[in-house]
Amino acid sequence: MSHRSPLRPFVLSLAMVLALTGCAANGPTASVTEPAPDTHGEIAGAEELAEPALGLTAIDAQGQVSHLDLLDETTVELGAVRAPRAVHSDGRYLFAIDETGVSVVDSGVWTWDHVDHFHYYRAEARVLGDVEGAGAATVATSNSSTTGGTGVFFPESGDAVLLDTEALSKGRVVESFRLSREPGPGMVVPAGSFAAVAAGDEVTLHTADGDTTGEPVACQAADGTLTTRVGAIIGCQDGALLIHVEDEQPVVERIPYPDGVSAPRATAFANREGRPRVAALAGNAGIWMLDTRARTWTLLPVPEPVVQVTAVDDADANVLALTPDGRVLVLDGETGATRAASVPLVGASLAAGDPVTLVADQQRAYLNGPAEGRLWEIDFADNSRVAREFETASAPVFFAETGR
Repeated sequence: MSHRSPLRPFVLSLAMVLALTGCAANGPTASVTEPAPDTHGEIAGAEELAEPALGLTAIDAQGQVSHLDLLDETTVELGAVRAPRAVHSDGRYLFAIDETGVSVVDSGVWTWDHVDHFHYYRAEARVLGDVEGAGAATVATSNSSTTGGTGVFFPESGDAVLLDTEALSKGRVVESFRLSREPGPGMVVPAGSFAAVAAGDEVTLHTADGDTTGEPVACQAADGTLTTRVGAIIGCQDGALLIHVEDEQPVVERIPYPDGVSAPRATAFANREGRPRVAALAGNAGIWMLDTRARTWTLLPVPEPVVQVTAVDDADANVLALTPDGRVLVLDGETGATRAASVPLVGASLAAGDPVTLVADQQRAYLNGPAEGRLWEIDFADNSRVAREFETASAPVFFAETGR
């Protein structure tokens, strides 16, 4: 039986100031896969925890932001941002996007990944500020919420912006660079202390202050990006670019689609945060699985149409998928066979064209239903069972699992 829990609001003042200062750094420069090892992701003023402070941070259609604590099921209201057209998250920050800029929300909870162990932190949650620009921006993040950069590209102006993520962790919105490109689609993808700017069918590499480094790399119709444990990927017409840092320099590798396999290209990648394997829809032909460690693509057949996918990349090679009628499927990541399926949950939202997001961590998946006014926690290892159901005061149009 599912558990339905009403969310209890508690208002936080946006004027509340969190005095966050950086820790002294004397270790090596961080790579794309790991924050600087000398700080362990710690920020002065933050509380280190014994376990992750997991939550669901949601934004409704009017821009009201709330945070549900998944441990005690209490909710706080964090204030308001621009009414979003889209929202991107790295597991700590939420970036609310409209036609005139991006609002940044700090959920105040994060996990620092040291590969063989983790550190968990909690600080005050708050709205940090705005990045102004023209056109609905594409936002790209890394796996670190305290170091490196966050990329923002504004298509109407062609402005390519790299935000200082360390400054975000101290409560400040600071642009490391703002470069001019031709208006149109594009993205700024952080890679360690560098960033790749994709625009006009090529990718250029830049230092954190905007200087160009290395030679441009061809990437026709760049679309879709994600950072894995191995590096950052950018989807191209012929496959993907993998960008990582070796010997303190950015390296670009091309991973072409396999010969003899015909399917629509991948344009949106999703996985359990930081894992090396990612999933993407291949139109109606199945699911593209990209293994960034092996540098290989695999086209996975699916037993029925799906509209969204994400790779759990666990010991069982689970892949989660959402069907048009709102069911969550658990698929075998090697064969594509269905292992389990939930009851229909978000059929009304999908029929209405509402934004629905399926997010997975190591043990649970989370799903929002704007039309249903619900958030769900799903135990995908237990026959895709609905473990908890949360009724929300306002429709959770966008959400992110935070603290992971």
